[in-house]
Amino acid sequence: MSNTDSEVAPGLSRTAAFALAAAAGLAVANIYYNQPMLEVIERELPGAATAAIPTATQLGYAAGLLLLVPLGDIVERRGLIVAHFIALAVALIFAAMAPGGLALAGASLAIGALAAVAQQVVPFAAHLAGPAKRGAAVGFVLSGLLTGILLSRTLAGFVATHAGWREMFWLAVPLALTAAIALRFLLPRSVPDAPLPYFAALRSMATLWIEFAPLRRAALTQAALFACFTLFWTVLPFRLAAPEFGLGADIAGLFGLIGLIGVLAAPIVGRVVDKSGSAHTVLLGALTTLASWLVFGGWTAIPGMVIGVVLLDLGLQSALIANQHIVFALRPAARSRINTVLMSSMFIGGAAGSALGVAAWNAGGWLYVSAIGIGFGAIAVVIQILAFRRRVA
Repeated sequence: MSNTDSEVAPGLSRTAAFALAAAAGLAVANIYYNQPMLEVIERELPGAATAAIPTATQLGYAAGLLLLVPLGDIVERRGLIVAHFIALAVALIFAAMAPGGLALAGASLAIGALAAVAQQVVPFAAHLAGPAKRGAAVGFVLSGLLTGILLSRTLAGFVATHAGWREMFWLAVPLALTAAIALRFLLPRSVPDAPLPYFAALRSMATLWIEFAPLRRAALTQAALFACFTLFWTVLPFRLAAPEFGLGADIAGLFGLIGLIGVLAAPIVGRVVDKSGSAHTVLLGALTTLASWLVFGGWTAIPGMVIGVVLLDLGLQSALIANQHIVFALRPAARSRINTVLMSSMFIGGAAGSALGVAAWNAGGWLYVSAIGIGFGAIAVVIQILAFRRRVA
């Protein structure tokens, strides 16, 4: 292995690392395409079912995490990942052809579940990396995942404005199939870490939750932080379309480019975690996320929203990298199931943020939305402060 390869992680070549990072981004992007397009979709398919599309997608992702990601511990990972991407392409075809809001919500539920393949990719990177570089490897792959999250909004907003929302789903089909083909040839085969029966693997996640307090703490913290994240991005198109701004889905998508600062920060955060530990990084990430919502609520002009987006993405990503570093070390043979517990909790929080965001916007506008964001951010900070006090007591 070259020195260049070892900068990513020993045992993880640069080619494989880039393939995993790109696959994570392409997969997770599918659960965010609908957010900047929601106002456009509602014009064609009005109704309560359409308004529920972001929530359905987040719940589907949580279900995929719970029911599909644990398979990574008990079956061969490369074939599992490839099969997920092929099925995802099929679900995207159904979304592109959806005749109504209810059908699109159903397709979105399936897209969310299958896009959870992104969380098969992250433990695979940790599996291939050596312990001393695991944070760097996870940070590198998460930088690809974050790129997918952010650029998905930019791409979807542009395509929805200039071509249509259905065309965005059609565009995502060959992207998913390309990921399947690339990973089939670039990734090594794996040996299952814990060849358990499927239902035994599912039951074991409850045991992991009970056994590991750091896992519970990480899961609850990330749920609150991701609620902050989805709250903002779900409401943003409606906020920008309000009379004081009068901006469209393409501008909402461009906000994703601002958050690319987090992409640059993710590998750096991973290396810091490898050298200095994780606990303080999680607390700092929670404080940064809370600060973002204080900025959103107190500075309602576009510059305030720009600064808030940078803080929001940086805070969430820093805490997630540090928390994954913590939980992946708890039991190596159960990394996929541990990641399932962490990320299922996180995306249930995300679904809550999406649902509460739409309800708060309809009930009281941006003021109500900001209050909810501050509340979720404060919950994450309190969890980490209490944990810090227990560690120093």
